[in-house]
Amino acid sequence: MMLKQRFKASKTLTSVALVAVAGFGMNATAQAQTERLAFSGGPDGGTFQYFSNGIATRLSRNMEGVEVSNMASAGSVENLRRVNSRDADFGIVYSGDMYLGLNGKLTNDTRKYRNAQAISYLYGAPAHLIVLDGSGITDVSQLEGKNIAVGPAGSGAAASAQRFFEGVGLWDKISPQYIGYNQGASALGDRQIDALWVFAGFPNASVIQAASSNKVRLLQVYEAAEQGTLFNDHPYYAKVTIPADTYPGVDYDVVTVQDSALWVAGRHLSEARVYDTLKEIFSDDGLKFMYSVSQAAEAMTVEDGTLGIVTPMHDGAKKFWTEQGKTLTEVQQ
Repeated sequence: MMLKQRFKASKTLTSVALVAVAGFGMNATAQAQTERLAFSGGPDGGTFQYFSNGIATRLSRNMEGVEVSNMASAGSVENLRRVNSRDADFGIVYSGDMYLGLNGKLTNDTRKYRNAQAISYLYGAPAHLIVLDGSGITDVSQLEGKNIAVGPAGSGAAASAQRFFEGVGLWDKISPQYIGYNQGASALGDRQIDALWVFAGFPNASVIQAASSNKVRLLQVYEAAEQGTLFNDHPYYAKVTIPADTYPGVDYDVVTVQDSALWVAGRHLSEARVYDTLKEIFSDDGLKFMYSVSQAAEAMTVEDGTLGIVTPMHDGAKKFWTEQGKTLTEVQQ
């Protein structure tokens, strides 16, 4: 009798073990089928980070078999390098950096970045050039000899600041400070710097921070750029107006310049994967979600999906936008 009970017990244990092994195998299979992707965003407080986190969250929640993690980043140029080297699968890169990177013309970098390809327009990123209202600085030309926060080293903000100040003949006559937006806003209020350059969609949280803590002035960037060589040297920049009352105490229109922030993907991603991600984000529900993430996302529309792209697009993006009735330019193809 005891032998039979032991035999039954051993059979039961064996059955449990088999079920456990089978369950482990099923979990391992499910995990193996999950495609883990990385999205390289931006610094804390920057618009890039809101967009990358929003897109990563939406895709992870709504696309079966996909898990997208959000990566902090210095910004545009670092994102281009990460996606190009497959350290990230997605990123946000300014159109200008895409153009220069593809042609081996980034600052102090002659490599040609061919593995990162645009898949959609996200929003326009205008230049904000902020000074304290009581500083006596009312024109860009008065910034000669001043300390200016231009964004982290390697960021799109820093690269765009260099292009702008080179275009107006001031880059060698200012002292650029390579610090992030939030730190820059605090430094401006503490009088540690004379001006803050923010290259991001409006309204920007760091500019709001600066304008809420102190009375500030936003300089008219476009006027200075037009008098210089920016548009000849960098034709992807465009004129844009930041409306009056966008920021506390700034009750006048600010005419400035913008680059286009683009969602980019690595060429290593399949056509189907890129197509499906665009289909999810640019669905009615996907866009509604993005609008809740950042006010700047209101620029995301199917109608403007290929705006500002002056480099070749990923095959999955070509398929998606063509189906949406978009006529791609020769360079986008």
